[in-house]
Amino acid sequence: MQQFHLLSFEGPDDYSRAGGLSTRIEGLFEALVEAGIETHLWFVGDPDLPGHARDRTGFLHRWCQWISQHHRNGVYDGETGKALDYARSLPPRLVEDTLGPHLMAGGQAVVLAEEWHTVEAVLHLDWLLKRLGLRERVSILWNANQTRNLHRVDWDRLRKAAMITTVSRYMKHSMAELGIDAVVIPNGLGSDVLQRPDPEAVRAVRRALKRRVVLTKIARFDPDKRWPFAIDCVVSLKARGLRPILIARGGSEAYGTQVIDRARALDLGVVERSMERPGVTGLLEALQRIEHADVLNLCSELDPEARRVLFRASDAVLANSMREPFGLVGLEAMAAGGLACTGCSGEDYAIPGRNALVLQTDDPHEFVTLYRPLGTDASLIRSIRRAARATARDFAWKRIIMSELMPRAQLARSA
Repeated sequence: MQQFHLLSFEGPDDYSRAGGLSTRIEGLFEALVEAGIETHLWFVGDPDLPGHARDRTGFLHRWCQWISQHHRNGVYDGETGKALDYARSLPPRLVEDTLGPHLMAGGQAVVLAEEWHTVEAVLHLDWLLKRLGLRERVSILWNANQTRNLHRVDWDRLRKAAMITTVSRYMKHSMAELGIDAVVIPNGLGSDVLQRPDPEAVRAVRRALKRRVVLTKIARFDPDKRWPFAIDCVVSLKARGLRPILIARGGSEAYGTQVIDRARALDLGVVERSMERPGVTGLLEALQRIEHADVLNLCSELDPEARRVLFRASDAVLANSMREPFGLVGLEAMAAGGLACTGCSGEDYAIPGRNALVLQTDDPHEFVTLYRPLGTDASLIRSIRRAARATARDFAWKRIIMSELMPRAQLARSA
């Protein structure tokens, strides 16, 4: 009998969602449960929800709630104190209540921990299991999704406690510069992301946008995400006599003010909207009366259904960054049959001109040059969109778990 334990700050609660890590964790968690594996997610959850819960998606363990009660601005509010509490209190509880009894009954387990916040918890768990004589029955993997804060990690100790993994060849090479030989296990996509968007909903969005050239960008407001490039693409397309509109969904980061100020300084019309209702209904309402807008700044979250439809209805999804560890948004856009415009760092899945447009600079002329021929070749656009969906299906979490994750976990146990 196998148990699987996911250790992560981010998770499925609204309080716990901050970026691509929550998408990764939710998709992996659900796929493990669907595969019939007893799965536990230990995360920094909403302080007002039950600390421990079981439903059709498996076991949820919300940690650091006593701290989160005093830090209401999301999972990373008060993160230093949360990381210390997570490392100190979580491993003993995990071993005592769940993992230990399972192992002593003859079971085996996999523990996959995410990002620097969980390193000390991994070291504590490794020590506890060794003290109890149970360590050889557990595979421990620690995963890096991006390069920030890697200087905080005690690599010598972590190498002895866990197999170190990452999500792309780009990240593997970045970590090699630190002397770390990481194993690549790519990100996957959950079943909801792989659902085909409703064709009628896609047509409704296209009608609402009145045949404009629709660019979409969904990313946190951060200089790494090439937001000025997206604004400049709108300017460049307008200069060529086209009618573009950028549908932007950033976040609450202060840099967003600079992005919107830049658009206005370039004489672009900006409209800001919040979706009052979820799904396509809310999206269509937000698209009303924007005829004179060049940029639509969406100030509320897009749920999975609305994201899929918007990706498919867009002429291009600008998912390029200066440094992208993996590029989950680009792959999500491809899963919806969207035309993803990625960068060329960690996006191992992107093949230029076959399933995506791959941008290598922050020059909008590069995008316009690659994109404009597609506007006159409908068969080529269809071919790229079909290839994009086929590629995304290869990254389904179900396949990644069986062909990549579990074999590596077995290797970690036998090492």
